[in-house]
Amino acid sequence: MHGGRIEQARRRGAMPRTRRRVTGAERHLRALFKPTPARIALGVFTLLIAVFTGLLSLPAATVVGERTSLTDALFTAVSAICVTGLVTLETGTHWSTFGLTVIMIAMKLGGLGLMTVASLLSLSVMHRLGLAQRVITAQETRAERLAEVGGVLRVILITSAAFEAATFVALTPYMVVTEHGIGESLFLGLFYAISAFNNAGFVPEALGTAQYLGDPFFTIPIGLAVLVGSLGFPVILVVVRKLRTPRRWSLHAKLTLTTTALLLGLGFVGYLAMEWSNPATLGGQNVGTKLLGAGFASVMPRSGGFATLDVSQMTAESRLLTNLLMFIGGGSGSTAGGIRVTTFALLMLSIWAEIRGNPEVEAFGRRIPHETIRQAIGVLVMSATVVFLATFLLLRLTPFTLDAVLFEALSAFGTVGLSTGITSALPEEAKWVLIACMYVGRLGPMTLGAALAVRSRVRMVQLPRERPIVG
Repeated sequence: MHGGRIEQARRRGAMPRTRRRVTGAERHLRALFKPTPARIALGVFTLLIAVFTGLLSLPAATVVGERTSLTDALFTAVSAICVTGLVTLETGTHWSTFGLTVIMIAMKLGGLGLMTVASLLSLSVMHRLGLAQRVITAQETRAERLAEVGGVLRVILITSAAFEAATFVALTPYMVVTEHGIGESLFLGLFYAISAFNNAGFVPEALGTAQYLGDPFFTIPIGLAVLVGSLGFPVILVVVRKLRTPRRWSLHAKLTLTTTALLLGLGFVGYLAMEWSNPATLGGQNVGTKLLGAGFASVMPRSGGFATLDVSQMTAESRLLTNLLMFIGGGSGSTAGGIRVTTFALLMLSIWAEIRGNPEVEAFGRRIPHETIRQAIGVLVMSATVVFLATFLLLRLTPFTLDAVLFEALSAFGTVGLSTGITSALPEEAKWVLIACMYVGRLGPMTLGAALAVRSRVRMVQLPRERPIVG
């Protein structure tokens, strides 16, 4: 009797319903599917890869009018969207004009980031960005503050369009002069411009870029586009706004520019010294060609991926140097890959502070928080783990040597695209390993750094200290 009255009262809203207790498993499940900027980025990139894989699988995408296998179409789509440039099929001979156009669009979207593209459209149509969209875009573009997102987006649009246009204008007349047709020259100029600035490294010509060794009319525009694209849009924003007052540049911009200059110098001197007498690369060339060849080679491991020197014919020392430069990569919030130059700089500064016995890590008159150093260490360890696992699997699945396999794994993870020539000869299972490596390399350090940044917390209860033995 009373039970029926209670139930009727609950139905009328007179009595509140008792809440069902949420179990721990349900809480973990909800947390797993809770949308976060990192998960949204992963979902969008995955969807984008599926769409472009389907487009590249169409018969119209190939010169012969036949379907490309799923693995090769997926590999190319991932390589283009993750702006890597590794290929299992010869780009200039396998893909038709339609296929090359699909790759070009994928490179453009992958370089900018789909969230950036969506935010740019929203900003142009609605003239404002919502808070959620600002948070997601800030993670993707590496804006230091949410208020800077709009400015960063405008700089991204203007800078990418300006440098791609400049590269296109510089290359197209040269392509016409070098006996390409006008229509072909326009297409090649646009393709190279997008591929270079977005650090993708795809080459639409059957002869590749080795034909341009020592050619300043090709190597200088391509090298500059790759270099600017690898700096990162937050750095470009600071430089554009405060060009005449370098002292007011952000610490991130100073670290990125300084470390990039040092790495470029290291690469230039290293390649020049180690390839100077190598008859398979620079040994038989004149001094001007050697200088241009070494300079171009020092820029490409940033994530550019173009090669005027045959990587497989380089000395072992040059390939080792290339491995280091590919692992470091380019700037945060750029089209480049790797652990990023700021991560490398922070680790070196931390080691230097430890050597000198300084309790704090400092640079350019600023003190760097310990949390940032921990994030850099986390990115380094996780990145090295991914490269190790990929190398181990490739060694198990292929007959190739450690030198060649490690180079391919680092090139895939760093989204570089340089190759010793073994990618096209890999078995199906090994291609999937590189696909995963490119995917993680494009999104891994970015999402990991953001995840580590938001997980910092203050503990009310602290455990007693005890110092273990180190070294």
